[in-house]
Amino acid sequence: MFGCHGLVAPGYATAEVVADRLLGGAATFPGADTATKLKLLGVDVASFGDAHGVTPGCLDVTFTDPATRSYAKLVLSDDARTLLGGVLVGDASAYPTLRASVGGPLPAPPLALLSPAGGAGAGALPAAAQVCSCNAVTRADLDAAIAGGATDVPALKACTRAGTSCGSCVPMLKQLLDAAGVRQSTALCEHFDLTRQELFDLIRVRGIRTFSRLVAEHGRGRGCDICKPVVASILASLGTGHVLDGEAASLQDTNDHFLANLQRDGSYSVVPRIPGGEITPEKLIAIGEVARDFRLYTKITGGQRIDLFGARVDQLPQIWRRLVDAGFESGHAYGKALRTVKSCVGDTWCRYGVQDSVGLAVALELRYRGLRAPHKLKSAVSGCARECAEARSKDFGIIATETGWNLYVGGNGGFRPRHADLFATDLGTGELVTLIDRFLMYYVRTADRLQRTAAWIEAMDGGLDHLRAVLVDDSLGLCADLDAAMARHVASYSDEWRDVLDDPDRLRRFTSFVNAPDVPDPSITFAVERGQPVPARGAPPDGGRRRQPVVLGLPEVRR
Repeated sequence: MFGCHGLVAPGYATAEVVADRLLGGAATFPGADTATKLKLLGVDVASFGDAHGVTPGCLDVTFTDPATRSYAKLVLSDDARTLLGGVLVGDASAYPTLRASVGGPLPAPPLALLSPAGGAGAGALPAAAQVCSCNAVTRADLDAAIAGGATDVPALKACTRAGTSCGSCVPMLKQLLDAAGVRQSTALCEHFDLTRQELFDLIRVRGIRTFSRLVAEHGRGRGCDICKPVVASILASLGTGHVLDGEAASLQDTNDHFLANLQRDGSYSVVPRIPGGEITPEKLIAIGEVARDFRLYTKITGGQRIDLFGARVDQLPQIWRRLVDAGFESGHAYGKALRTVKSCVGDTWCRYGVQDSVGLAVALELRYRGLRAPHKLKSAVSGCARECAEARSKDFGIIATETGWNLYVGGNGGFRPRHADLFATDLGTGELVTLIDRFLMYYVRTADRLQRTAAWIEAMDGGLDHLRAVLVDDSLGLCADLDAAMARHVASYSDEWRDVLDDPDRLRRFTSFVNAPDVPDPSITFAVERGQPVPARGAPPDGGRRRQPVVLGLPEVRR
């Protein structure tokens, strides 16, 4: 019988014991490293080793900083030479180094380790220190992999499995590469020696408007599926024209190529924008009629939109003509752009609401619609502290207070979900919009390829404090430029689908077969589940297994 710690490392250890027992072995559970790093209501919390100080004769070294609301405790052996454990609250940046040093000598003096700017890097870790507790990978294992030719983080992950579970040790992997003197390439791809940020600045300053000129003057070759979409996004962010015009059309990825999301059966989804989730009965009826007439699967999403699935390429212009005529525009579900600004009903209807969350959500979604970015963007506005819109799980979220708005940044629901961090409090609406303008434009200009806002802030030197200095204190002198860039975006916005419908040349691309434009794709067929059409293919992309509907055996509900 094994204890359940809610962590991956004990789970792996348990699985190994079970496998050994099933094969006739006599393995027993060896215990597990229960060190962990969490975020509770926006506060970083970490514990490792003997966090409670139960070892006889142990010593506690504590550090408290009321100004930054941080607390740290180290548990040391009675001779103050061996690290036994510790607790970090508020600032857990030293967690990877400290956790890996448990049971060994202190990598630096205790107060240096606990101070916000202090601590020792990965180079001070002993060879036996466990860097990745999820997969029991030591520094010696990683050093051996580096000596064997692993010269970047992906290679280290592949060789050792370090960083492939919770991911908290990835920063330590980078530090070990640096400590070994391995120079890590920052090139976007084999065709450009520049980072995405450097490419953005180059294109903006030089006024470059085509990929062919960019690669001819500052790159080599013909480009690839990495650099082409990146350059396409940069050009779109700078407002250089419609994404399907001229050479730009050939740069787009699969979804942007048809302004729709490709689905697993080869059909496409249609997602009209519904700002703030607010919709009139007439528009709701229009969506229903389109879904009925084109036999589309309909679903209300977690982002307060209605997705329509199952459209063929040749049907997309017909569907969007109906939707545009009904007053809808592209929801940009296919693009690396703003998706939604979710909202609760706020003080319009809710007895707990203290601000008009719906009105603000609509205004923000209309302001930032069509803004192309390194990755997709999501937002939400909650009308009170009850947080019904789940604003703190978004790239930027707003929560109403009695006197204004609190702004949170850097949350998302990606592969490593995290809550957003509090950026500013009790803002007036004008102050709030200005800060969001700058936040988004600074992200668009400086983030790496396919980097969500959470990872962007985590990788930023100085993190949230640096971001505040740049956007609030104007430490880099960029604020006026960022404000002007957002003003240009707002003034130049045009609905992509309306522009396509008004241009015969753009419409010609929406055919299943170039040599037979009126023939629909015969491979797209449907079955019916729960009263709606769903993909029904002879050999679906899931390895040949036919899709089985979920049946729970529940009694029929009569209406």
